[in-house]
Amino acid sequence: MGNPAFRRPGFIPSVIYKDNRAALKWLQKAFGFEPSEVLTDSNDNIVHAEMTHEDAVIMIGNEFTSWAKSPDSAGGINTQRVHVRISKGIDEHCAHARQAGAQITMEPADQFYGDRTYMAADFEGHHWSFFQQVKSVSLSDMETATGLKFKPLT
Repeated sequence: MGNPAFRRPGFIPSVIYKDNRAALKWLQKAFGFEPSEVLTDSNDNIVHAEMTHEDAVIMIGNEFTSWAKSPDSAGGINTQRVHVRISKGIDEHCAHARQAGAQITMEPADQFYGDRTYMAADFEGHHWSFFQQVKSVSLSDMETATGLKFKPLT
């Protein structure tokens, strides 16, 4: 069962980098993530790393096997995007990320579902989206705004 003081979220994404040491530094500088766990081997290679942001955890891995590649090693292909909640200051977060070298792929914009979001690519080509809830929107209002219908999966 582990240490009860060591809370783990239900999902922990793992993002693969060619240079996970550089990734830890870049993600801290650009997005404000904090290194929380860094394990090294006898040669000081990082074999496991985790970062936190608010109540979330993300693992920062390296290309440890043939199926684990950075977009930088895979022709820029991404098979996922990490969506990160920002409690406040989404526009300032975007400006800081841009200044730190993030490529802003979508400027901050209000969405029909009540969030303000922006998207960015990091130094190895991973795509990230950041969101801050700016208003509460009912399902009915979202349906009206989009013409789409929310239905249970049958």
